[in-house]
Amino acid sequence: MPELPEVETVRRCLDSVLAGQRIVDAEVLEDSIVLKGATASSVREQLVGRTVSGTGRKGKTWWIEFGDEPWLYGHLGMSGWIRELGAPTIRLKEHGEAPLDDSDGRPRFLKLLLTAESGRRVALTDGRRLARLWIGAHSSREPALEKLGPDAWLEQPDLRPLMEKRKAPIKAILMDQAIVSGIGNWIADEVLYQARIRPSRPCNELKPAEWTALQGALAEVLDHAVRVGADSAQFPAGWMFHHRWGGGKGAEFIDGHSIIRETVGGRTTAWCPDLQK
Repeated sequence: MPELPEVETVRRCLDSVLAGQRIVDAEVLEDSIVLKGATASSVREQLVGRTVSGTGRKGKTWWIEFGDEPWLYGHLGMSGWIRELGAPTIRLKEHGEAPLDDSDGRPRFLKLLLTAESGRRVALTDGRRLARLWIGAHSSREPALEKLGPDAWLEQPDLRPLMEKRKAPIKAILMDQAIVSGIGNWIADEVLYQARIRPSRPCNELKPAEWTALQGALAEVLDHAVRVGADSAQFPAGWMFHHRWGGGKGAEFIDGHSIIRETVGGRTTAWCPDLQK
């Protein structure tokens, strides 16, 4: 699933292509699930002819701003992606090796295609139909954002006072978007590995030094992942990220230590018993 670094990357893509530009065309594909019950024509009417004043993101939710309401909001779901057509793009693990475009050059699984007056185009694609698009209010009044905790990267909240009294596993709490927004499965596994904390540890059992280690690991992982545009090929070789996807392919090791996979907080979790206590 696209997490904070991936969503920040697509926000920057949208900003690069659309900020200050008038939208001259919007192709919106009919999809009652992705559009949350709205019709494609109603969404299109709210976009064409309007000038983009900026973009924003909180957690895994992104949006396109206009001078007045309404604004366009989106969530990438499990495998949604936004890219500029004709420009290089990274591939998510969920994309596999399948081509991103059909033989005629049209993006596969297209849900939204926006054309700026400059002629540049950005497309939202999603083969699993778990992405969401909706028309909403200014970000200060948008209900979807009001449900989110502080952004893990933009606001860098102090984790300890938010979490230390909770009895649930630390991984589950890290991924609770109402507490801190933007952390998903791979980031939670990564920062817990870097901080040497077992994912199933109850929050109220963590020691002060462990909270400090966790805070530092989260900042380091997010800073690096955002800086390289969520390109996993540029993640450090020692990261758990490169080893956590091998479920069903036999034993995995990191620095000679075995990795196990189990369910924590309802999510598949990769961790290293030798190093994480």
